[in-house]
Amino acid sequence: MLKNRRILLSIPHMGGTEEKYVHEAFTSNWLSPVGPNVEAFEHAFGDRIGLPAVALASCTAAIHLGLHLVGVSPGDEVFCSTLTFVAACNPIRYLGANPVFLDSDRATWNLDPNILEDALRKHAARGKLPRALVVVHLYGQCADMDPILALCRQYGVAVLEDAADALGSAYKDRPAGTMGDVGVFSFNGNKIITTSGGGMLVSRSAAWVDKARFWAKQARDPALGYQHSEMGYNYAMSNVLAGIGRGQLEVLDLRVQQRRANAFRYRDAFADLAGISLMPQAPYGLHTNWLSSFLIDEPVIGASRGALIQALDKASVEARPVWKPMHLQPLYSGCECYGGAVAEDLSGRGICLPSSSSLTEEDQLHVINAVRGAVGAGALTELPQTYRSAR
Repeated sequence: MLKNRRILLSIPHMGGTEEKYVHEAFTSNWLSPVGPNVEAFEHAFGDRIGLPAVALASCTAAIHLGLHLVGVSPGDEVFCSTLTFVAACNPIRYLGANPVFLDSDRATWNLDPNILEDALRKHAARGKLPRALVVVHLYGQCADMDPILALCRQYGVAVLEDAADALGSAYKDRPAGTMGDVGVFSFNGNKIITTSGGGMLVSRSAAWVDKARFWAKQARDPALGYQHSEMGYNYAMSNVLAGIGRGQLEVLDLRVQQRRANAFRYRDAFADLAGISLMPQAPYGLHTNWLSSFLIDEPVIGASRGALIQALDKASVEARPVWKPMHLQPLYSGCECYGGAVAEDLSGRGICLPSSSSLTEEDQLHVINAVRGAVGAGALTELPQTYRSAR
């Protein structure tokens, strides 16, 4: 059926105008990390979410600069969600600080505010509060930000929102990435929109955004010649890639609709199977379902998560586990962690299925039937009808 073509987890999906903006960069010879596309992308992104923005080479760079902006220094502690990708916490170490990991709640798979409260109370009793919290919005769903922000205000802890997975998501009508002191986004090749590689930093403080832009361009002083009074970085986004971002941002709403429809078609196609459930959809906001993520109950469904991934691989389908928690990573062995059992369980039983916004009906049906076949269920002849309109 697939003729040796593999269905990948999440691939770029162009909207049509990206090539025009890239062509403009070439014809005008703006091929450096400055130019009209960079400025236009930053302005359009800022207008979209309502905050000043600076385009950067990666989301990791944005986290690094964001933590720098809130004052993280060598020897500090920084709280961080444990159920995440390693890029969320590596910049803590770049700055010589120490990560402290916090568990998830089952209702959202995101940072548990009760765990955060316990950790802050204990650290306050020690007389060493964290400098900042990195709160991750996982797979397109916002963490429960109101109690998180209230606790951090109470203890004087800065908040960096890692919205790498969550562009287009919302928490009580507030866009992901706009509620903390700094927000960061990813445009990696597998994200909901892409620049092939890139990121964005936003903040309510325009001065902070300008400072991040200064640092991202090697912190060159406004003086004659090449004078530098601060440490800078080569973190600016190129004008060529920003052109891709401009076109991609124009189709963001459609991409959100398509990703959500993918997830709900999977959910409906598995409705007759006990033991496989879609990642919870928190009632307080919009979950983009950037990745269609499911939890497997092995004794009920009769197959392990690992067995499903192997069966899908044999059917030329890429699937992957939910992130391995940071407190279990060899790189971070010995770091303090509050809780961890929920994140470990989600990681051990969670599976992410192909979620590209360009996923065809034929390909999604193939994925669905590969899962159903692996657990001994009958094949479907067509997709559930409810969410077909998003194609």
